[in-house]
Amino acid sequence: MAKIAPQLPIEVDSETGVWTSDALPMLYVPRHFFVNNHMGIEEVLGAEAYAEILYKAGYKSAWHWCEKEAECHGLDGVAVFEHYMKRLSQRGWGLFKIQDIDLDKGTASVKLEHSAFVYVYGKVGRKVDYMFTGWFAGAMDQILEARGSKIRTVAEQVYGGSEEGHDDGLFIVKPL
Repeated sequence: MAKIAPQLPIEVDSETGVWTSDALPMLYVPRHFFVNNHMGIEEVLGAEAYAEILYKAGYKSAWHWCEKEAECHGLDGVAVFEHYMKRLSQRGWGLFKIQDIDLDKGTASVKLEHSAFVYVYGKVGRKVDYMFTGWFAGAMDQILEARGSKIRTVAEQVYGGSEEGHDDGLFIVKPL
C-alpha cells in the first residue's frame, strides 16, 4: 500500500490551535478514540436510538457543511455533492463513491469502501455505519434547496461491510 500526504487543506491558528479546512473549523482525533466513544454511547442507548440521534445531527451538519463549502468554492448542484464525498473520503471516514445522482428526482446512491467503523467493529452481522446516513440526505436537501427545488429526501443504508456477504456499504437517497 502506497502512502500519500493528506490532500485536505489544513490551516492551524497559531494563537488558538484551531484547525481549519476550507471554510470550517475541524477536529483531528485518533480513529480509535472516536469509534470507542461511538461504541460506548451505542452500548448505553442502543444502536437504533443512537442511529436516530445521529441521523438528525448528521443531516443538520451536512446541510451546514455543503452550504459553507458551496459558498467558499463557488460550487452548486452535483459539484457540491461530489466535493462533499471527496472531503469525507480525504478525512479518513472511508472512501465514498457516488454510484448515481439525479437532482431532478432527488435520488442518489453512494458506495462506502474501507469504512472507519468496519475497521474497528469488523464483521458483526449488522450495519455499523449508520452515523453517515443523515449526511447524505442533509447534503442532498441543501443542494436541492439552493436550486429552488421543493423535493426533500431521506437516506438509508442498504447494507454494510460489517455484514456477511458484503465488503463495502451502500447508501441510497430518495424523496420523502
